[in-house]
Amino acid sequence: MKKFFVLAVAACMSYGAAFAQTIKPFKEGERAVFLGNSITDGGHYHSYIWLYYMTRFPNMPIMVFNGGIGGDTAYDMNKRLDGDIFSKKPTSLMVTFGMNDSGYFEYNGDNAQEFAEQKYQESIKNYQQMEKRFKELPDTRIVMVGTSPYDEFAEIKDNTVFKKKNETIKRIIEYQKESAAKNGWEFIDWNAPMVALNQENQKKDPTFTLCGSDRIHPDNDGHMVMAYLFLKAQGFAGKCVADMEINASKKQVVKAENCQISNIKKAGNEVSFDYLANALPYPLDTIPRNWGAKKSQAEAMKVIPFMEEMNSETLKVTGLKGNYKLLIDDEEIGTWSADELAEGINLAAESKTPQYQQALAIMHLNEYRYDIEKSFREYAWCQFGFFQQKGLLFANDRKAIEVMDENVDQNLWLKGRRDLYSKMMFDAVREAREQEMKVLVDKIYEINKPVTRKIVLRKI
Repeated sequence: MKKFFVLAVAACMSYGAAFAQTIKPFKEGERAVFLGNSITDGGHYHSYIWLYYMTRFPNMPIMVFNGGIGGDTAYDMNKRLDGDIFSKKPTSLMVTFGMNDSGYFEYNGDNAQEFAEQKYQESIKNYQQMEKRFKELPDTRIVMVGTSPYDEFAEIKDNTVFKKKNETIKRIIEYQKESAAKNGWEFIDWNAPMVALNQENQKKDPTFTLCGSDRIHPDNDGHMVMAYLFLKAQGFAGKCVADMEINASKKQVVKAENCQISNIKKAGNEVSFDYLANALPYPLDTIPRNWGAKKSQAEAMKVIPFMEEMNSETLKVTGLKGNYKLLIDDEEIGTWSADELAEGINLAAESKTPQYQQALAIMHLNEYRYDIEKSFREYAWCQFGFFQQKGLLFANDRKAIEVMDENVDQNLWLKGRRDLYSKMMFDAVREAREQEMKVLVDKIYEINKPVTRKIVLRKI
């Protein structure tokens, strides 16, 4: 408990240069689009980022969009900018590529060095075409994002390492950084800090990786690390859910950061007060989500100080003796000693609190929204990964289905999406699904407002 209190106090202070903001935070009405490949398409990081804004800024609605398509390179992304990305009317556009651009199997061939150079040059040439298009967007903020790494060092059974692939990825990221500086855009790198976290944890467990069982696609814990790094770059390290301190013997509020404390009472063996926070705690999913997932979002807490830096809801009460039962809105949360309460406890780590349960409902609604949006990304794959080169982009007619059926046996990715496309090809179906997402987002911003809680400390 003492360790938490020290960290929590530090988290609520200014971190200075170590946590300097390098990306502007999103503002009210933002339309933030994350352009990427399968790591974005099937990943959760953008959803986790939005969940932070949903709970931390309940009165500041924004929109966050998944703009990923599996298998994409910068070349592929450039072909769908108008029909897929710009049509979302982004006010900010996060751009990440490089995993597919850098190639795969040839790194273990006889001409690996030449292959790496070839893939690097191709990637930069293709990116330069996108760069030209981005310059034509005066009302869109561009953020270049260095992709998560290919993990060459984890010991993974039956998985051959593509040696030095991540070195090519790092060269691509360096070019992104230079492009951002040249154009006055923003930049964040996921690669280097995730490599560092992998290597540090692999000292204790050689099989550890944030990059999934294929070394490429981060599991939910990896995506939470990506969300954490992004939010940290936006300057949120050291920002508390709330920080409250009460002197029970004097019935005085010593501190009330990002919250309001009122109606303090001390009667017999009870101390009570009303607590209204400006934010909700960030709820952490403990269930592995997505096909093939083995890890949950919450498992990222083993490797990043998210709770200490960004999810502290500190309750500190001095002037007590003995042990106390904590109740919030008559719900028993736990028991702490007077010394522990004097040091401070993190309510955001207590899933029983009514405010955490309120946040969990938001998390689940956001997951429903994520699942529906994912169906739109599968539909987009059909359009831009198949129909575009067939001259049938957005045809959505009988001819499109016939051409699809002529190719499904030769293309397993296409075959797996055939049923979904047969539904999503209809305007009415897509419109209905868009309405579903709108209903979910509206409900989130309806129920995400903190309410006054009655906190009671009852001496045992």
